[in-house]
Amino acid sequence: MKITVLGCGAIGKLWLAALSQQNHSVQGWLRVPQPVISVQIENFNGQAFNQQFPANDEKHLTESKLLLVCLKAWQVSDAINHLADKLPPHCPILLLHNGMGTQEEFKSLPNPILLGVTTHGAYRKNDIVHYKSQGMTHIGAITANAAKFSNLADILHSALPDVAWHNEIQAISWMKLAVNCVINPLTVIYDCKNGDLRHHQTQIQALCGEIYQVMEHDSIHTTQQTLIDYVMNVIEQTSENYSSMLQDIRAQRHTEIDYITGFLMRRARVHGLSIAENMAVYHYIKRKEEEYERFSPYLSRPR
Repeated sequence: MKITVLGCGAIGKLWLAALSQQNHSVQGWLRVPQPVISVQIENFNGQAFNQQFPANDEKHLTESKLLLVCLKAWQVSDAINHLADKLPPHCPILLLHNGMGTQEEFKSLPNPILLGVTTHGAYRKNDIVHYKSQGMTHIGAITANAAKFSNLADILHSALPDVAWHNEIQAISWMKLAVNCVINPLTVIYDCKNGDLRHHQTQIQALCGEIYQVMEHDSIHTTQQTLIDYVMNVIEQTSENYSSMLQDIRAQRHTEIDYITGFLMRRARVHGLSIAENMAVYHYIKRKEEEYERFSPYLSRPR
């Protein structure tokens, strides 16, 4: 199967390696075009992985049966809009990023759109990917014409388990969003590993209480205690990890806060809800960004 991986950070490179080992014909697609990309992974299936893959081949793109998008949320719409004319209209697009709301920014596309969330833990240092923890990937359709692609879950599962198909992917996405709304900004505020958030349960409960209200108004039914327990469980399971947002702040990169807590705030406004605790952490992250960014290109983007 011909597959193009758009975005070749840690997770993108992980998928390139995994899919290639299942004999799929894969290529990377980079913002700055280059003919090849080198993928080095420490501890991939218990050993070092080092291989080169083709990149930015337009013929490969036009023949692709899947576009796997592994970009940061704020990069997604510009990248996909740029590729829209080159991508065959029948090729499904699988969005695999933190946060929600990117699909609202696309051009009107004929392509089937799928959404995925993953808990694989990986980071890149000195161009080497460190695969810290195996996780779970959930995928599902967000456009009607994507529902027929449930077989992709089996194909992806064979490469990088576990992968599961969900008919109601929005509920799964909301649970992942809730986790990101808590763990990502709090690890920045306290400059700590995920596990150290055990000491801030009062703040976690306050954030979860507000998130729960928004989820209920968006018809995502759970309980407040279930949400708190779920977040605490992820904190325990990823206790030795540094969140992606903390890594971004330390590296002085733009964060995904506008698609995490920012998305939550937009949904709260739609429902007329006050979420002061989440707004406070959102503004904290924006101030941290502004310490090293002269301006944010997303402040004027219509929501």
